[in-house]
Amino acid sequence: MLTFHREAAGRRDTIAVAPEALVIAGWAGRDEAAIRHHIDELAAIGVPPPSSVPVYYRAAAATLTQGARLEVLGPDSSGEAEPVIVSLADGLWLGLGSDHTDRKAETVGIALSKQMCGKPVGTGLWRLDEVEDHWDDLILRSYAVIDGERVLYQEGRLTALRTPADLMARRPGGPEFPPGTVMFGGTLGAIGGIRPADRFEMELEDPVMRRTLAHVYDIAVLPVVA
Repeated sequence: MLTFHREAAGRRDTIAVAPEALVIAGWAGRDEAAIRHHIDELAAIGVPPPSSVPVYYRAAAATLTQGARLEVLGPDSSGEAEPVIVSLADGLWLGLGSDHTDRKAETVGIALSKQMCGKPVGTGLWRLDEVEDHWDDLILRSYAVIDGERVLYQEGRLTALRTPADLMARRPGGPEFPPGTVMFGGTLGAIGGIRPADRFEMELEDPVMRRTLAHVYDIAVLPVVA
């Protein structure tokens, strides 16, 4: 079960949710030409192209976690902040999550890597229809603590990402998202490159309505034993 603190129309409540499906949208940037160029670059070094753009990976809903500590196997994983769409009985809500991924497994298969790590999500939610009209103004940001130093890891407006309506319309099976469905909506590039950290902090800022969603988790590396 996940517990969310929701804010809508100036009111707040708390709800417990048992997620039933997890979808992770990849290659979700809005600049299709830039995405195609990057796909060609990766193909040149042997990385197979995605089956579609965007592509929708499925992962086990049980990997979603709100814990303050994430255990991972080996030192090759890293987080990436993403807007998260949560479908509930009373509509669609916007939250915040980290598509924490095993980068070593990613070289073998992206779909495989999505299953290797827990997927942290914050406890705060906003009604999606309250932010859709200023989606491009929302700011996604993350910090990573690396070797004891807290550094800005990601930062940018959501104008770089496809809107939830666009992502849902393109998804195989149609735009309908039954209650219990959670979808990660894409991420921004890492400042200084993708790298592991001891702690990952993320936030989604709404400068129009003057509010912020935030979540923090520590990464505990488990030894790889042959």
